[in-house]
Amino acid sequence: MSASLSPDQVAAYRRDGYLLPLRAFDAGRVSRYRACIEELERHTVADSLPHTLNQYFRVNGHLVLPFMAEIAATPSVLDAAESILGPDLLVWSCELFIKEPGTPKVVTWHQDLTYWGLGETDEELSAWIALSPSTRESGCMRFIPGSHRQPILPHRDTFADDNLLSRGQEIAVAVDEAEAVDDVLAPGEMSLHHGRMFHASGPNLSGDRRIGAVVRYVTPSVRQLKAVRDYAMPVRGHDTSGNWVHVPVPATPFDPAAMALYEQVLTDQSVALAEGAQGAVGLYAAAPA
Repeated sequence: MSASLSPDQVAAYRRDGYLLPLRAFDAGRVSRYRACIEELERHTVADSLPHTLNQYFRVNGHLVLPFMAEIAATPSVLDAAESILGPDLLVWSCELFIKEPGTPKVVTWHQDLTYWGLGETDEELSAWIALSPSTRESGCMRFIPGSHRQPILPHRDTFADDNLLSRGQEIAVAVDEAEAVDDVLAPGEMSLHHGRMFHASGPNLSGDRRIGAVVRYVTPSVRQLKAVRDYAMPVRGHDTSGNWVHVPVPATPFDPAAMALYEQVLTDQSVALAEGAQGAVGLYAAAPA
């Protein structure tokens, strides 16, 4: 069954810069993906990989973990993305945001496109998929409706320990939190949001982990403007633009070929993602040779 958006839903996304809630997975898939995450956490031996397991969860996990590539290619998610972006879709990134219960980790107000090197394009969106309850108590995202109509605004880096963002970045202008809308999602539901949307999230004060899988979709017309090259996984339609190096679905978790590709992608993308930082952006640092 198609999960394409209605004309009213598309209009609401274009007006507000976000849309929620939408159904992405059934309960069985939610349980399976959470089990994949937690099995890796239980059985991955420290120092057995070039980076920490959290690094692979947070940055380009679809390159080395088949279940994350599968999440990114889910038909219901693609149907919704296609309703906004059209029939030709690429995955620029798939990542996991995990907040442990009772911890102070937050995400400060920011715009996603600030450091991606992709310009101020409208030809992208993020699908944020809940793999556990995403509530105000557990630290759900919050959106400022209509803020995607702003340009990319100045940000400052804080490198704060309790900030889940790579450089603790935050918008260097005042944000009226009274206007914020909570992105409350049940497990298996998702929201869509634009890359210039002002968004943030608070600490997890609940008794369960808050786990979100985030897929960043672009159209072939989007180009990397700062790095020499950039990479994307084709998931629907066609790409003859020449703007992207196509990457495959990994054969097995941490397959050697996939791991080598991961380091190459990290090295190339870091030119854009760490540009101008006043400190080390550890999530984008390649492993020692």
